[in-house]
Amino acid sequence: MSNSFYTPLEEIPRIHQRARDAYRSGKLKSIEYRREQIAQAGYLLKDNEQRFIVAMRTDLGRPAQETIFFDFAAVYIDVKTAYDNVAKWTKSERAPFNLNFFVMNPRMRPEPKGVVLAIAPFNAPVFMLLGPLSSAPWLQTNVYVGAGWAIAGGNAVVLKPSEQSPGVAKLFAELVPKYLDQDLFHVINGGIPETTRVLELPWDHRNGRVARIISEAAAKHLTPTTLELGGKNPVVIDPKCDVQLAARRILWGRTCNAGQVCLAPEYVLLPENFQDTFVEALKDVYRSFYPHGPKDSDSFCRIVSEAHTARIKDLIDRTRGTVVFGGDADVAERYVAPTEIFGPVLLLVPVKDIDEALDIINSKDHPLAIYAFSPDQAFLDKVFDNTESGAAVANEVVISIGVPGLPMGGVGASGHGYFTGKHMFDEFTHLRVSLNNPGWVDKIAFGFRFPPYKPEKEKQLRALSPSLPPRPSDKKHASAKTGSWPVLLLTGVVSAVLLKLGWPSPDI
Repeated sequence: MSNSFYTPLEEIPRIHQRARDAYRSGKLKSIEYRREQIAQAGYLLKDNEQRFIVAMRTDLGRPAQETIFFDFAAVYIDVKTAYDNVAKWTKSERAPFNLNFFVMNPRMRPEPKGVVLAIAPFNAPVFMLLGPLSSAPWLQTNVYVGAGWAIAGGNAVVLKPSEQSPGVAKLFAELVPKYLDQDLFHVINGGIPETTRVLELPWDHRNGRVARIISEAAAKHLTPTTLELGGKNPVVIDPKCDVQLAARRILWGRTCNAGQVCLAPEYVLLPENFQDTFVEALKDVYRSFYPHGPKDSDSFCRIVSEAHTARIKDLIDRTRGTVVFGGDADVAERYVAPTEIFGPVLLLVPVKDIDEALDIINSKDHPLAIYAFSPDQAFLDKVFDNTESGAAVANEVVISIGVPGLPMGGVGASGHGYFTGKHMFDEFTHLRVSLNNPGWVDKIAFGFRFPPYKPEKEKQLRALSPSLPPRPSDKKHASAKTGSWPVLLLTGVVSAVLLKLGWPSPDI
């Protein structure tokens, strides 16, 4: 496909400035306007579902059902959640009660970060742009439907779709200005030169999967980032598990979207004496999924590019293991048969016992998810209590990202920050704190802070500090001591009376 739709380099700074000017106009301070734009983000997709299905079939060879499952459903959940909750999420709230300070009406309110950049990946090109857009300000190197979240947070957003999904990228360039505010929301298309120019500009939040490049560029401007990086997600198998269920769910998780899913299971750790049983179950499932073979199946996706296909083929060709089934590839058609490695390749690693499995997991970077299949809660607890990951999922794979109320995020090398729902809204807003301290407080309570310092003021100063908990080495002799509070207690009494009379206003 021609790159004639790429954004001219000289236009990129002007788009950035236009978004910043629009943000400063205060248009998104209106919660109702945010709700209107969130709804529009949803209808951008709803009105054009068939066009997105065709674009993703062209870009990824993806079956329509996978697009509906991975992109459409997730976006609609995020849009509806943001639309229904933005008014509640943006309300000012009181700080927890403290006798020393409550008269000052300490409060906090979520406020937008400003102008955010979303750099999207190719593998979920709608979800990774429109979802975060509904909720908050952010930057991402995957196309993640984040529009609604960014809008809910009150941010202006510049979207950078993946150049490896050109059909979807062109659709966003056409539809975003038709459905969303043309000053606040923009699309920049392009490859390495355009992305490099984008990253040179100062943003208020970024989100990405090209972690080091994003992080280095963001550090120049002290820009906060949210990174979703994926990782080598292991599966630990208990031989007491339902082997057919485990095989069916694991193979689905490894082959949907041709394995190009950050949460896809990467390798299976299973007892040596259970390996043959599990392999036979996988073969049965494989034949049921693709009775005429995956290459001619309408239910099997394609790799995003010939270069990625060649890389996966090379990994298979160089394996020192045994290819149980699959393993064939056609670079020109971007096809790799179910086998595995951010593609449809699944590695089976026999181990002596669960302890060896945990040693293998803990010898690697923390994954985005760890999966375990077992009917035994003690087995599951041992796996999850002795490892670290973004998600710990029992008897299932991949779908945790679609559960409303649960965030998706990594730890260490698998990323930081959270995606989806209220957690994404929090990611892309900051808590602005406020106080309103009346002058009379200094006369009866806080006057001790001003010079000249005198010894008699020290007692009042120390009354601000609570008693420490019992000293661990001497618990039986410790007793809780109460500070000297007479003046501060008087402040509390007076303040309570004032609050009862309606001061200070909760809106201050």
